[in-house]
Amino acid sequence: MSTHTAVETNTVVTVEHLTRRFGRHFALDHVSLEIPRGSVFGLVGENGAGKTTLIKHLLGLLVPTSGKVCVFGRNPVADPPGVLSRVGYLSEDRDLPDWMKLWELIRYTRAFYPGWDDNLADEYIHTFGLDLNAKIGSLSRGQRAQAGLLIALAYRPELLILDEPSSGLDPVVRRDILGAIVRTVADEGRTVLFSSHFLDEVERLADTVALVHQSKLVLSGPLDEVRARHHRVLARFTEARHEAPKVPGLLSSDGGPHEWTLLCEGDRDATLAELHTQGAEILESTAVSLEDIFVARVGGGRGLREREN
Repeated sequence: MSTHTAVETNTVVTVEHLTRRFGRHFALDHVSLEIPRGSVFGLVGENGAGKTTLIKHLLGLLVPTSGKVCVFGRNPVADPPGVLSRVGYLSEDRDLPDWMKLWELIRYTRAFYPGWDDNLADEYIHTFGLDLNAKIGSLSRGQRAQAGLLIALAYRPELLILDEPSSGLDPVVRRDILGAIVRTVADEGRTVLFSSHFLDEVERLADTVALVHQSKLVLSGPLDEVRARHHRVLARFTEARHEAPKVPGLLSSDGGPHEWTLLCEGDRDATLAELHTQGAEILESTAVSLEDIFVARVGGGRGLREREN
């Protein structure tokens, strides 16, 4: 039973000025964001940026140093039953009991959730080709991820939280898991939050994105809007320039001394007008990917790739 009355809205998650410190270290520094109901929310950032810490706050596993966290209008620390009964969760570690057989894990989990759907569970068993008599400890990394996703999805949670669901998995398993996520949202309009260092994956699935860098929220919003307000320009100058041209919203630059590639945020026309004023010839003006934006803002994005190397 819920410990307090909560008002339901079209926003499933609300985070306001969330700060979490471990000693002198800021794991999260005044982070604010919202996750709309029925959306796929992609959380990106390099290793150690604060993504998992944020997810732990949504699950009520950590108490904020300051700020506010609401899930379904409830405080997940003060009202765990009111939140966790409606949330499905798959951790990056796929922390499942090694000693159980898969059928035992299913039976054990089903007992906690009145809304458990046996037909849906059977469908995922068939889709993933899982052996019900296999011990969890004997499963491959990919099979553990599939089993964990089955457990998280079969009781049809209103909010599905996935922490690096594709980490360390081969392309076939990644495809199967992503397909299951897409179906979850498309068929029933539920909400998904997933963190990932595969930026192409986020770009393919997410409606809304947030970028966390060094404990701070760098940007957040609908993916289409985030991409639309960034652009790349290739400009040529007659006279050599040993420093990048100064233009509105410049995030990164490369090249020189005559040709410069600039990635900017803001009004594309204002950027082009300023470059014309400086005597540049515009060779190309193009849209950018989420990875382009990440690299420009974070400075190389090496942290995302290191997890796979």
